Amino acid sequence: MTDVVIAPVPEGPEFARLGLNLADSSLGAEVLEVTDEFFAPRARMLAPGPAAFYPDRYDDHGKWMDGWETRRRRTTGHDWCIVRLAMPGVLTGVDFDTSFFTGNFPPAASLEACYSPAAVPDGNSEWVPLVPATKLAGNDHRFCAITSDRPWTHVRLHIYPDGGLARLRVYGRPWMDWRRAAPNQSINLLALECGADQVAWSDAHYGEPRKLLRPGRGINMGDGWETRRRREPGNDWCILALGHKGIPESIEVDTAHFKGNFPAACSVQAACVEAGAGTAASLITQSMFWPTLLEPQPLEADAILKFTDLKELGAITHIRFNMIPDGGVSRVRLFGEPVL
Repeated sequence: MTDVVIAPVPEGPEFARLGLNLADSSLGAEVLEVTDEFFAPRARMLAPGPAAFYPDRYDDHGKWMDGWETRRRRTTGHDWCIVRLAMPGVLTGVDFDTSFFTGNFPPAASLEACYSPAAVPDGNSEWVPLVPATKLAGNDHRFCAITSDRPWTHVRLHIYPDGGLARLRVYGRPWMDWRRAAPNQSINLLALECGADQVAWSDAHYGEPRKLLRPGRGINMGDGWETRRRREPGNDWCILALGHKGIPESIEVDTAHFKGNFPAACSVQAACVEAGAGTAASLITQSMFWPTLLEPQPLEADAILKFTDLKELGAITHIRFNMIPDGGVSRVRLFGEPVL
């Protein structure tokens, strides 16, 4: 049996450590169009995990590669592809990942973006350069910052002239046009696609709290926030920022796949934190004294529990979700009416 080699994950710049990869296929990103995909299909380039390498694996087209790879170009021009991002977002950076592509990586790559209400951009779409042609190296990560305050829905990757890319990661902040939100409508204010995000947490040994905000139910126990086994007094917690200030109406806690390691109970504190009023570090201290939104409630294994008996706190922007004492939760949803 051939051993598989997994690419190491670099720490990367701040935009990669803190941002969300909007080109993640597990969130719904998709490659819509490619000039060529002879050696390796488009979908692999957007896989959420690190690239893998199987030394002795071949298929009908040649060496099996974990990424997108075109044939050797024998004409003028270059290869490109169009990616629909998982959700509209303000982009902060990109990672051109050539892991395991050593003699077949592109010498250079560039990135453009457009905003298209339609799922597929048409001939009228305006493509704006975000990253100019940039030199790449084999088996490497080329991180490039993006300075743009506009939201984008699609990116177009150019590789010069041909070759393969293991992963394309496009980091940013999800964006939602709240001006178009229907009045008096209750929505999940903790949804990633609404701009919700993680702020701080006590522990994330098995998975970061941002996974609590993902769409749908968790696909396995790794698709959630799980802490190590607590061996000291206290409980684990995380601070989450809502996508928009809102009036909370109900909370759902989903422990999908967590059976022998779900928390015994949970509670929720909340507050309205005005923009610029503190940092992530200061919110950790402040959150200890936030008023209670949901009193401690028992949880169950592999179940969705809905809580409607919430305290009336008015409009809030952040919650502190407390797991008592530790364990794992797949999703947390806070339904309410946005204050527009």
